[in-house]
Amino acid sequence: MSTVRSRDLLIGDVFRAGAAAVPGRVAVALGDRSLTFAELDLAANAHAAALAARGIGHGDRVVLWSATAVDAVPLFAALAKLGAVFAPANALLGADEATAMAALARPTLLVVDPVRAGPGTEIAARLGCDLAVLGAIAEPGPPAPDPVVPELRETDPHVLFFTSGTTGRSKGVVLSHRVNYLRSHPGSQLEPRGATVCMYPLFHMGAWTMALSAWQQQSTAVFVERADADVLCGEIARWRATRFNAIPAVWRRIFEHVDAHPGAAAGLASLRIVDSGTSATPPDLLLGIKARVPGAARRVFYGSTEAGAVCLLRDEDMEDRPGACGTPQHSVRVRLDPATGELQVQGPLLFDGYFEDPEATAAALTPDGWFRTGDLASVDADGFYSIVGRAAQVIRTGGESVAPVEVELVLADHPALADVAVVGLPDPEWGETVCAAVVVHPGAVAPDVEALRRHAGERLARFKLPRRVVVVAEIPRTPATRQVQRALLAEQVQAQVTG
Repeated sequence: MSTVRSRDLLIGDVFRAGAAAVPGRVAVALGDRSLTFAELDLAANAHAAALAARGIGHGDRVVLWSATAVDAVPLFAALAKLGAVFAPANALLGADEATAMAALARPTLLVVDPVRAGPGTEIAARLGCDLAVLGAIAEPGPPAPDPVVPELRETDPHVLFFTSGTTGRSKGVVLSHRVNYLRSHPGSQLEPRGATVCMYPLFHMGAWTMALSAWQQQSTAVFVERADADVLCGEIARWRATRFNAIPAVWRRIFEHVDAHPGAAAGLASLRIVDSGTSATPPDLLLGIKARVPGAARRVFYGSTEAGAVCLLRDEDMEDRPGACGTPQHSVRVRLDPATGELQVQGPLLFDGYFEDPEATAAALTPDGWFRTGDLASVDADGFYSIVGRAAQVIRTGGESVAPVEVELVLADHPALADVAVVGLPDPEWGETVCAAVVVHPGAVAPDVEALRRHAGERLARFKLPRRVVVVAEIPRTPATRQVQRALLAEQVQAQVTG
């Protein structure tokens, strides 16, 4: 008598289906390394067996702290099959920052690439978990059986993505198998088949969502070690990619590369859909994309790790709706808080809460279950939404979130500074740029931006370091609580910079 498998939407089935339907097709590539769908599924099974032998099972959290690598993909697939939770930590973080971030997941296992094996040993000891080195988890041997976990359900956690909050305290965004399956299902976006070149590193939700979308279509996901324009253009040409998504700053690098190397433009001719998002996408950038990739349809996405893709601005609407982020995606419901104008979201693509943080989860949701985006928005008569500000003051720079308080705590002990506050300034390349407003002790020499970056460089990731320094007479603070009045400070600094 046969057993009927669960009809739940499970991520492990994406890899099983690809291996059965197109076993010889390349599933993932990075530089000269690649894995076909059959090789990926076999490697996932081998990883699953090795991880199970180490005691990793249903519901356990496994943190990956690594640069982008092909070996991360079999690990990702193996954990999905086992029902364990994949939690990628930002590879740009230093050891102390990575420790604090990984601790949020209470991991059973920390996986690091060979470069991070040394600090990884210390981090694992601090966290009280096991350590494994990427690329050495599964030993060569006969094919391992495909693991079946009868108790695994689509509502179980699949991934945990780390994100920063307005207070500077990271949170673990939990996404279930069902949510990730629906976010990346071919029906979620009507797209042509073909390779996808992904500029995002593998600690970003965007990388895994794009890859899962390609794998659900049984197409190739191409990763890169770094988002250099020449590398990206070369991989698009090499794989004749049909889809490409880049933040505005990377698009501008591509413009410069193509303009300096006219032959590179021909390599982009295979693209059919080109995307941007994560920060404000100015009209001139969208026109620049159209001029250099005329055969592709452009899209701008607005969303978040917690909510997935919320709004979409389509190619045909861009010139008539400058600055808009588009209309709500299918299956997504949005509303504006009548009191504040905050954009709120509901639907089946929402996250499953913050890991072991009920207070943060409750704060992120309204009493009737809508997610508070923290973005202030407006909507026109035709239903097109535009983001007009932030309810909180997290800085979004180049697709990364920077909590001002975290940066301030590191800069505050610079000997020349009597006071410091950090704000985001509008920037056409990065969306926002981190700016430190400093008050200097009497008689001290004001540090320049390079001095502050050196001072903080050992304790903060590079993307968190200030790109501008402005000397001010006083940091505006509330009288009672001494909290920084960031909106007022940002106005004063912007006036000083532009004046």
